[in-house]
Amino acid sequence: MSQSAASTAALPDISGHSIVAERYWGRWIAVAAILVVLAALARAFAVGQIEWAFVGQFLTARAILEGLANTILMTIGAMSLGIILGVVTAIMRMSPNPVLKSVAMGYAWLFRGTPVILQLLLWFNLALIFPTIGIPGVWSARTVDVMTPAVAALLGLGINQGAYTSEVVRAGMLSVDVGQYEAAKSIGMTRLKALRRIVFPQAMRVIIPPLGNETIGMVKLTSLASIIQFSEILHNAQNIYYANSRVIELLIVAAIWYLAVVSILTPLQMLLERHYGRGAGVGR
Repeated sequence: MSQSAASTAALPDISGHSIVAERYWGRWIAVAAILVVLAALARAFAVGQIEWAFVGQFLTARAILEGLANTILMTIGAMSLGIILGVVTAIMRMSPNPVLKSVAMGYAWLFRGTPVILQLLLWFNLALIFPTIGIPGVWSARTVDVMTPAVAALLGLGINQGAYTSEVVRAGMLSVDVGQYEAAKSIGMTRLKALRRIVFPQAMRVIIPPLGNETIGMVKLTSLASIIQFSEILHNAQNIYYANSRVIELLIVAAIWYLAVVSILTPLQMLLERHYGRGAGVGR
């Protein structure tokens, strides 16, 4: 008898056994616990002192929709300003010029190191430091007239966002192999042209995911502007519940609209990630 035949003969006969799927008891226990918690939350909202009719009534109230529009516009404006400042700061940070690099590092240190709400208050109260602003001999105005809640919110949120975006962009630039920079230089490309034509297209697959996350975060961060009386959705909801005392109902209305905006932005972010991740195995 050959060695292989002897080994086969030594194996036990399992033909009469049935295959039993492995039971993942931990998963079932976790699912049961989650369902219990969700049921308890649903019951609490169902029997709590919440007038759901008011939620439906104020969901499309004019003040709420105006606040929603202001929230969306502020998100777009602050992120646009933040992206511009972030790209410029990241390029300065990676510049061989020590002055530009120091300025970029100082900007990121200052605005990442102080709370956003503090920066909003400083911009809003800038008239206490500079009563007038302008260009001497050309144009001047009272700071209190220029620094409206909308302008203060845009500057506070946008400049703060620029400090964080600069690190996101810098990480994307660092992800591109140094040989790409050298190849661009060898064919006579200037530094800015190489960044625009070679570096940034490759860096986008690294930049887009965190930048999309920052955009979604900005939607919610605009709520901080309510402290300087900017009429975003939370501020307008507060004004309504100060008048009718329907606090929970108006907060639920604001939460629904925040979730709606985020629910729209999330798949858009996924589409951008898939677009810039083509050829790199991303999104497969």
